[in-house]
Amino acid sequence: MSGLAVRIIPCLDFKDGRVVKGVRFENLVDSGDPLERALLYEAQGADELAFLDISATVEGRKTMAKEVARIRKAIAIPITVGGGIASMEDAARLLDSGADRVSVNSAAVREPAIIEAIARRFGVQCAVVAIDAAKSPAMPSGYEVKIAAGAVATGLDAIEWASEAAQRGAGEILLTSIDRDGTNLGYECNLIHLVSRAVPIPVVASGGASKPEHFLEGYRNGALALLAAGIFHRSEVSISEIKQYLSAHNVEVRL
Repeated sequence: MSGLAVRIIPCLDFKDGRVVKGVRFENLVDSGDPLERALLYEAQGADELAFLDISATVEGRKTMAKEVARIRKAIAIPITVGGGIASMEDAARLLDSGADRVSVNSAAVREPAIIEAIARRFGVQCAVVAIDAAKSPAMPSGYEVKIAAGAVATGLDAIEWASEAAQRGAGEILLTSIDRDGTNLGYECNLIHLVSRAVPIPVVASGGASKPEHFLEGYRNGALALLAAGIFHRSEVSISEIKQYLSAHNVEVRL
């Protein structure tokens, strides 16, 4: 994996046509227009955009496809889209609308074969498996996979599930710590370390980053891409500032 530039990825959580942000997946607040945010983040140097439909109803997915198409026309960087993707038709609709990758979460846990199907039809590079994990002393690794926006415990160990997802053809793991989400406390670095050691594919760290030091910690624990939302939405730090900080600490980034 060495020699790859680390990617900085702002995340747009999408609900009812707006960008929203919460804490530990709850108490959502409005954070602006998706297109305006996408244009701003591309101008700041984002390597990619994550776009997650957190309402994820059938109508939401159709609305999402229109929004993806609108953003795709305006920006050139890759777009990863997730939320409510439960079938190959859902994945195809979003990829046809301009998404570069699709991210599956709950559907992959319920029907793991969807990972293989997406990778086979669209290519491994299009198949991202999102894992929302929370601390659990009952799990061998100490982390349990949760689905349905964190509301449903699965009994799956996060590291075991990440390994299976990679074996089934996932090209990337989008790893979110529910405990850290929106807290500004930094990434759950132990979780990142365990997953990145267990899989041969890139891990995207998500949940809790609020300052440049957190991004460096995520990278040093094995993440090859670093995702954040609230700090960018609130203009607390820019993507270019994050990249300058990482570069100053000998991390390869695209400046």
